Amino acid sequence: MFPVSAIQPKETLPLVDIPLLTHLVMEAKCAGITRLHIILSPRKNLGDFLADRSDLAELRPELDAALFDVGKGIEIFTHIQHEAKGVGNALQCALHAVNGPMLVLLGDNVLMDVHSPTTAYSPSTASKKLVDQFNIHGEATVGLMEVPEDQVSHYGIVSMKGDAIINMVEKPTLSQAPSRMAMCGRYVFPEATKTLLEEYSYERCGDLQTIALQQHWMEEGTLHGLLLEEMQWYDSGSPMLWLQAQIDHALRRPEYQESMRQWLQQRLADQR
Repeated sequence: MFPVSAIQPKETLPLVDIPLLTHLVMEAKCAGITRLHIILSPRKNLGDFLADRSDLAELRPELDAALFDVGKGIEIFTHIQHEAKGVGNALQCALHAVNGPMLVLLGDNVLMDVHSPTTAYSPSTASKKLVDQFNIHGEATVGLMEVPEDQVSHYGIVSMKGDAIINMVEKPTLSQAPSRMAMCGRYVFPEATKTLLEEYSYERCGDLQTIALQQHWMEEGTLHGLLLEEMQWYDSGSPMLWLQAQIDHALRRPEYQESMRQWLQQRLADQR
């Protein structure tokens, strides 16, 4: 997303009119989270991005007023990852302040429920489903989404027996892929994560720390997958993906869908 990613954090880019980070915080709150840890690079500064702006809610009365004070009811902590050393190292920057299991959301992915919306906004239930699943067995749980064949090489792909993950290949070719089920940036990890990340250190595993961590649980038979169905996966990692996300999400929002559909039909007709 360069050059915009050099000017502002990708996590603050809007999905139509609601910032990506706002979606993530609301998703976490929907899952029952009360302590939120945000890991940033040194050049990223959120400032007062999550500050209370409830006095502005009356300007958009059709939206959920909670969107204007997303930090209400939770504690928010920020941590700096001084070098880009992957997700596992990023987690280690916060784990000194975390006790117990943790929900992990990657900041450049938005998962939204696919249903006929009756309101302008409702938080994603993806993380709630993962937390509910984790609470059944208390073991590591990975969110999965099925992707088209031409996209399997962009993600970690797994196969399952029941709900147990039994194979995992990072960014495989189509012939190497054990399925089309991709890890989609949502995890619930148990308390043992802190100790295991010291064993599977960056020095030992490089950027694939979290992959090594999950392979450890897979070999133990304690790594579970949850296929998140009826969800739309939006990725802010490239201009085309994010442009597609804007259009798709606008077509799902009741206040925009009809005018957006008419404009698209006319625009496509003009191109013939």
